[in-house]
Amino acid sequence: MRGMEDLPAFVELRAYGPLNDFLPGPLRGRPLRRRLYGTPAVKDVIEAAGIPHPEVQLVCVNGEPVGFGQRLQPSDRVAVYPPFRTVELGPVLLAGPPPLPPDEATFVLDGHLGRLAAYLRLSGFDTLYPRDAADDELAGLAGDGRILLTRDLGLLKRSAVVRGAFVRSDRPSEQLIETFRRFDLAGAVRPFARCLTCNRLLEPADRESARELVPPRVFREQAEFRRCPACGRLFWRGSHVARMARLLQRAVEAANGGAGG
Repeated sequence: MRGMEDLPAFVELRAYGPLNDFLPGPLRGRPLRRRLYGTPAVKDVIEAAGIPHPEVQLVCVNGEPVGFGQRLQPSDRVAVYPPFRTVELGPVLLAGPPPLPPDEATFVLDGHLGRLAAYLRLSGFDTLYPRDAADDELAGLAGDGRILLTRDLGLLKRSAVVRGAFVRSDRPSEQLIETFRRFDLAGAVRPFARCLTCNRLLEPADRESARELVPPRVFREQAEFRRCPACGRLFWRGSHVARMARLLQRAVEAANGGAGG
């Protein structure tokens, strides 16, 4: 007859809010039993269930907030919560890092998110897009303080990644709304402040210096030019600006609670 010490050990895991997106449909919104081998760190159990650690801000074990390194024991009850901004918890131990002020948010995006990278630069946010970078390089950039945006769950689970998010939508305009909402960016948008190619902040350009560099019609119609200090490209308010401004305005309104898409 088997003794109690021979029986398999389990913990109970409960995910809240959008963390359920990472669980199979039938398992969402309900407690899960997870087999326990030894005394693993809570981070390992959470990620083994499919939830990347950058998507988690608060972990409670048996009702007490803990860090990702907390070792689990048989029959522990684990609750994991997504990032939050509206609830004041006081001096509570957070598993994930506290949210960055929106005007301090900087990003690195993987090779599948080129249009989103352009939209974030268009919005004024410092955004790296090393299109052909290996996962090690992307994780390293995220470890240096940038927020990693990706559709690769394996990359997001890398231990070097401190802040990050899995981008749910495959439509760039919806991806922008997602990002604005997740990181509370709507109030920090600075349209057309950054080079879409080099990611550098644009500088005012002397109008006369632009005369030989733009078509005569553009020079006649435009009173203001800006230049990228890195690549030297000139920017002005062409016909596409109104369309891009509308796209950003829709994203801001949707992030603030209006209709999205």
